[in-house]
Amino acid sequence: MFELTHKTAIITGAGSGIGKAIALLFAQQGAEVHLPDINQQSVEATLAAIRSAGGKGVAYSCDVSAGEEVKNIFAAIGSADILVNCAGIAHVGTVTQTTSEDFDRVYQVNVKGVYHCLHFGIPLLLKKGGGNIITIGSVAGITGIPDRFAYSMSKGAIIAMTRSVANDYLRQHIRCNSISPARIHTPFVDGFIAKNYPGQEQVMLEKLAASQPIGRMGTVEEVAQLALYLSSDAAAFISGNDYPIDGGYLHLNH
Repeated sequence: MFELTHKTAIITGAGSGIGKAIALLFAQQGAEVHLPDINQQSVEATLAAIRSAGGKGVAYSCDVSAGEEVKNIFAAIGSADILVNCAGIAHVGTVTQTTSEDFDRVYQVNVKGVYHCLHFGIPLLLKKGGGNIITIGSVAGITGIPDRFAYSMSKGAIIAMTRSVANDYLRQHIRCNSISPARIHTPFVDGFIAKNYPGQEQVMLEKLAASQPIGRMGTVEEVAQLALYLSSDAAAFISGNDYPIDGGYLHLNH
């Protein structure tokens, strides 16, 4: 049902975490994956895993906040059926703790980076007569999360851009949806805890798991499965929506 054979997918941020899981799953389902990522070593490792499993793909060193880099790489790819905007950075802090430089850095990657990929990616989908776009948002873009001012700003912008693109390109057969995860257990989470809570890693992981009503963090594979569904022909009637994948975080009692 969710085959992507003969599809070409561009997946940013595939060097680790959610982007890596999406790249692995899409390749497993038959897509040829193109993987722009700022960390070339990490994305080459993702590509190696894809190829060792019999999949097809190409990795690129790319900073999505640099428009010329995105333009040149997307031009080299030529055409695509699927675009997944997953590249992003995090930031911790309230508005008064967020410097102008902090704010600009988050904006440049999380908002301007997605703009670049949409701006140069949509023409590649139009060459195929349409296609599908997924952006990775966050529950932080929907509800207030403590100490995430700049990050929440950027993810709220992603949800708004998703709906705008869906509306503008519906008649040109491009679907666009966003996925908004709550806490997902990624290498970033492990690194953040190790840096800020040395020696308390297990306690902090348990605390983060308990903050989700379902009692655990989500997995990157679970997010990838939702992305696969939304990218497949099974979701042909779906566009302009945001899909929280949150273990009940938004709507169930904490």
